[in-house]
Amino acid sequence: MNKKLFSELVESMTQMNEIARGERAPSREFHVEPLAIKALRSKLGLSQPKFAALLHVDVGTLRNWEQGRREPTGPAKALLTAIRRDPTHVLKALAL
Repeated sequence: MNKKLFSELVESMTQMNEIARGERAPSREFHVEPLAIKALRSKLGLSQPKFAALLHVDVGTLRNWEQGRREPTGPAKALLTAIRRDPTHVLKALAL
C-alpha cells in the first residue's frame, strides 16, 4: 500500500475518533429534516410504500424518517438529496 495514502487514512480515522468523542467539530454536517422527506414524497405524488420501494428501504424505515424518529444515513441521505435536486433524472435512473 502507498505509504502516503495509508498515512492519510490513519489521520482521517484519528479525526473521526476525535469527532465521535466531541474533541473536534466536524468540517461539515448534513441533516435531512423529517418534513422535507415527507414534502419531497408528496411533491413526487408517491405513496409511502411506493417511495420506500423506490429507495429500496422498508416502509417502516421511511415512516420513521418522516416522523423524525430516525434519520437517513449514508447512501439513503445522498439519494434523497439527489432526488430533491434533480427528481426527473434520478427517478428516471431508478425506474425499472
